Formats: sequence, structure tokens, C-alpha cells
Amino acid sequence: MAPKDGRIVSNLKAVRKSRGLSQSELAERVGVKRQAVYDMETGRYMPNTHLALRLARELSCGVEDLFALDETGEHRSVTLVEGTCRGSLRVSLAKVRDRIIAYPIEGRWMMSHGFLAADGLLEQGGDRAQLLSEPDHLDRKILLLGCDPAFSILKAHIARWACDAAVDCRFASSQLALERLADGYAHIAGTHLHSDGPAQGNLGFARRCLRGAGAMVVTFSSFEEGLMVAPGNPLRIRSVTDLANGRIRFVNREPGAALRMLLDDRLAQAGVDVRSIRGYDRRLPNHSRCAQMVAASMADAALGLRAVASAYELDFVPLEVVCCDLVIPSDLLELKAVKILLDVLQAGVLRKELAALPGYDPSNTGKVVGVV
Repeated sequence: MAPKDGRIVSNLKAVRKSRGLSQSELAERVGVKRQAVYDMETGRYMPNTHLALRLARELSCGVEDLFALDETGEHRSVTLVEGTCRGSLRVSLAKVRDRIIAYPIEGRWMMSHGFLAADGLLEQGGDRAQLLSEPDHLDRKILLLGCDPAFSILKAHIARWACDAAVDCRFASSQLALERLADGYAHIAGTHLHSDGPAQGNLGFARRCLRGAGAMVVTFSSFEEGLMVAPGNPLRIRSVTDLANGRIRFVNREPGAALRMLLDDRLAQAGVDVRSIRGYDRRLPNHSRCAQMVAASMADAALGLRAVASAYELDFVPLEVVCCDLVIPSDLLELKAVKILLDVLQAGVLRKELAALPGYDPSNTGKVVGVV
């Protein structure tokens, strides 16, 4: 009989069908009636140990592949990184070392052509969440923070590569991503700081933010950064110095964003006072929001990537080609999902897709830049 609490889930039907067997054929092989197989598949009847072992042998799998505890609905202690502590808040969860980290799915995180699915529901107080998936899902999942829009492509390639590994990508500026990584709130941080000297910019940046914690730095891709402007570039913007002419409506990125650091360095080198730029203090949180402002004629110039400008049919004024690197703490390199990510970075199909993005260059994808 099935347990009254309904805690056992039967996967027998899916496994049987994957082996090309009918209910009658499987019943004959294990010595039961077809109705018994039907009842086991629908959860009305759970087999004894002897029958479960015979089923597993005939289907060439483990008993736990056929029958498993349904552990959804469990309540776990979590560390809420952002947002409020109101009850029933939908959250994305990731297990980083010995903690379950929770990020809210609300506001701009709710939709990407549809509502994003949550891993749990935050309880009142913000320190516990009810799981909406099996707990071992969190053991197969890693969290990548960063602001490269192509991370979603990496996520898709990993999902195709292995069904037992998943990457959750959440937008964060380069500085915020590294700070969260140092605090144990993510598995990997993406950063694309430009180099202002002989040293590789991301290495020094990661070293400062991680405060002595060891990590490997590996290249994801290179891309063009610059100014997104209206089609045809009607105001003839050629460099950052043109932003100070008083006529150009500019939208900036937040402090800590790699593009903001690039802009500030270029302005300082040119001796431009930021107070002369109309809109310098007007900040938006990501590339797409900046592009939308220009596309809607609510701004004349904004910081962004060539690929994003192209997606919104905008013109682009290049400023720099930078490397986007992934920073992975040394103690997390043995995680299965991390190993799969590193394998995917070596895959030719990923590089081909990245190369198809305007302004992207994957020639160094998967190259270990160094250790910090």
C-alpha cells in the first residue's frame, strides 16, 4: 500500500517506457499482473523489497531510480541576501558550502519573457524557506553572478551538456559579484574590468575583492564596450569627451560596474569634469535598461556592449575590448557542476555561438588567466 503521507513518488512508468516495454511485458517478466504494474506506476501500490529489486533488475537501474521520497515542501534555514523578509516571497536558492543562499525573485527578477520559476518560498522572518524542488537539486546547482548577457548562453549549453548540473545566472556588477563571492553568497563571479596597466585588470580586481581567499580565474569571452547611441548617431558622438558638450542626455551605470569604471578612467585621462556631463548621476542597473532609454529617445547616449546595442538596433561608439573572466574559489573547483562548466568552456559549439554575437571574441574562452 502507498504510505498515507504520500511521500513516495513512483518513476516506474517513465523508466519502463524508456526501455520500450509495455505494462504487460514488464508484469510478465517480474511475475505479477498488469494491474499491479499500473497501480505501482500511479502510486496506489508500493512494492515490497523483493518485488522492487526484481523491477530494478529487469529495468537495469537502481530501486531509488524507480521509487523515491518526495521531499518537496521541506523547510530549510536560508540566508537572505537581498530584499525584504515578508512571508511567501518567491526565492532562488543555491547551496554554497554549508549555507543555503536565497535571492528574491521580485521586480525586475520576475520575468524573462515569462515568470521565472522559484526554488522556494521564503517564510515570515526571512530565515527559512519552503522548498519547491527536491533538496538534492540544490546539490547540482551553482550560482553565477555577473553582468555579461551571454551568461544565459553558457547556462543553456551546460543544461544540454549534462542533465544533472545546473547554473543559475543572476545579474550583478563586477564589483558586487566579487564582493558577494567573497562573502560566500555565490559559487562564481564574472568580472570584466579593463586593464589600465601591464597587469590583467580582472586579476588585480579579484585579488583585492577576495581579500586573500584563493581562486582560479578563467576567461569566458572578450567583447566590445562603449557608448550606445541613436541610429545614425545624429549627435556625432565620437568619444567620452563629447558627452560634456551640454546637449547630450546621458545615462550612467552604478558605481562598481566595470563600464562605469572604464568611463571614469577615460574622463580622468581626458581631464573632463564629470559635473559637465548632463545625466552623469542618472544611473540604471543594467545594459538593457540603458539601451531601452536610448531606443525610446529618452537619452542620447548610454554605456553598454556592442551586442546589446545591436539587439536594440542602436549605433555604437567603441571604447575598449575587455575580457570577461570567471572567478572560481579554489575550494569549489571540485564541485561536479563547476567541473562541467569548465568542460563546456572548452566546447567548440559554445565558442561558435559566442562568435556569432556582435562584438564578441571567444578565442580565449576557457583559458586559465591565473590564480589569485
